[in-house]
Amino acid sequence: MWAITLTEYGGPEQMVWAEVPDPEPGPGEVVLDVVSSAVNRADLLQVQGNYPVPPGASEILGLECAGRIAALGDGVTGWSVGDEVCALLAGGGYATKVAVPAPQLLPVPEGVSLTDAGGLPEVACTVWSNVFLEGRLAEGETFLVQGGSSGIGTHAIQVAKAFGARVAATAGHADRMRFCRDLGADIVIDYHDDVAAELKKATDGHGADVILDNMGAKGLANNLSALARDGRLMIIGMQGGVKAELNIGALLAKRGHVSAMGLRGRPVDGPHSKAEIVDGVRQNVWPLFADGRVKPVIFERFALSDAADAHRRLDAGGVTGKLLLVNS
Repeated sequence: MWAITLTEYGGPEQMVWAEVPDPEPGPGEVVLDVVSSAVNRADLLQVQGNYPVPPGASEILGLECAGRIAALGDGVTGWSVGDEVCALLAGGGYATKVAVPAPQLLPVPEGVSLTDAGGLPEVACTVWSNVFLEGRLAEGETFLVQGGSSGIGTHAIQVAKAFGARVAATAGHADRMRFCRDLGADIVIDYHDDVAAELKKATDGHGADVILDNMGAKGLANNLSALARDGRLMIIGMQGGVKAELNIGALLAKRGHVSAMGLRGRPVDGPHSKAEIVDGVRQNVWPLFADGRVKPVIFERFALSDAADAHRRLDAGGVTGKLLLVNS
């Protein structure tokens, strides 16, 4: 097969399209012929050497894909060779073939093309696990997503709205702010402003019951200020750094909850596992695609072999939605 390999850690210039051995399905796994994958911020970190691969996972980049089942490992049931699926991966998506545990497979949602499905598993599983399983977002609550025009943000806006939340989103440019509103955000705030103050103004002082944050350290103080009483802050990224001072008194006063949760290193099966999250997505989120309340948001498509160019595009900023890598 062919895959994007790294000559060494650094930047996109280290990404090389090369021939590598085909994967074989282990027990409980399937091998997919990859039709598409997608670029995530974590992939850029991995290229830089700042996002270690979990033990036993593929060293090849790529945390999601879509394709057709080419082979079944021992013990796999419920799937057949030729089935069109998408999959959550611990690695390996930037390749023409990938082995994946069967519990991490999802059928392609009704109304979504096989190619576009390659940009769904990572965002869907991240949002479901953080906003709904851990964050417990409920109908009528206020939800704030930082970076509303990102791949995660565009999905989170639609799903939270579909579940009856009042949705607030931040963005850094007028065009991207309009984009968030068009997706269904009720409140859109320029992240260069005081987000907490603007949110409180728009919610009569209430703030956000759940915040999904990709900045980490840089946004911690303002996110804490933006939290409603009994609010839940879900941190999923470190774009704004890894260390910050936390005002415990303010957190106690709000009875607040701060959680930092990854997806890649979770176990395949068991409590809090990828299988549990994938099943929740299939049961609760996939029907929203079928009835049109949620749609994939694809910004641009690149050939899989041109993944380095896609990384440069994401790093340049201004992307609204996902960048797809297509195995053409």
